[in-house]
Amino acid sequence: MGRLVLIDGFNLLSRGYFATAYGKSEDQLSQTPEGLFTNALRVKLQKIISLVKEYEPTHFVVTWDVKRNEVKRKALYEEYKGTREDLPAPLIQQYETAVNLFKATGIPQMSVEGFEADDVMGTLSDRWTKEGLGDCYIYSNDRDLLQLLNPSVSQIIAIRKEGDRVYTEEHFKTEYGITPDQWIDVKALLGDKSDNIPGVAGVGDKAALPLIQQYGSVQGVYENIKELDSKFNRYRKKLIDGEELAKLSLELVTIERAIPELDDYSFANCTLDMDLDRFKDELDHLGLRIRM
Repeated sequence: MGRLVLIDGFNLLSRGYFATAYGKSEDQLSQTPEGLFTNALRVKLQKIISLVKEYEPTHFVVTWDVKRNEVKRKALYEEYKGTREDLPAPLIQQYETAVNLFKATGIPQMSVEGFEADDVMGTLSDRWTKEGLGDCYIYSNDRDLLQLLNPSVSQIIAIRKEGDRVYTEEHFKTEYGITPDQWIDVKALLGDKSDNIPGVAGVGDKAALPLIQQYGSVQGVYENIKELDSKFNRYRKKLIDGEELAKLSLELVTIERAIPELDDYSFANCTLDMDLDRFKDELDHLGLRIRM
């Protein structure tokens, strides 16, 4: 059996960047004599090596987002991710350096026009599961991805002061009392400020999860809206007023699991066959010391 590790590329790179750039000006960030920034790269590359050593994957993919204004969700909702600030130039530069380094050293990576990294991971993990190829681990701190959990797919989440935690489908069911698929419905009611997904105004954590636990889905909530349990009385009008946005949000938060462009993708393309000598040379060029 194989083992697939999927990396949420920008999630890891961004966390590394902001953790090491906090309180610093750009000229205080580590960089090469040629002016290439390396503060986020060091964190990212060290984590990739650690994951390879710990999980010994047979297959491996770093997934990348496309530019925000190019994602298909923008066609559904123009304001999608519209409140986010532009990424810092040193972070963008390190993304470009990472892409070139991975290409040179045989680390598989992927982006698909019109789709986000979440959709790529959703499609690859779903196909991997359906083809019965073994375990799959998604490395990301983005809890939107919890909807992808199944008996074969787990998420590796970095917890401050504790290290990485492998979060399984059973962990999810125990914590939330619903299935991972129903996480989509919870998120649709809640919305997401970071992605500027509206959700239902006034319906927060105290109501969204219990509503889905009781009615099963957004559709189930609205099918029962006239006979809603009395404990949800204070939310009935908010839900009625927000029905259109709830259904829009449901589309926005649903991770794609069947990107057409990946229908014919062969997992042979993401077998892990790193050129370690070239990798070490690239690290030396960047002035990075990574524990191998």
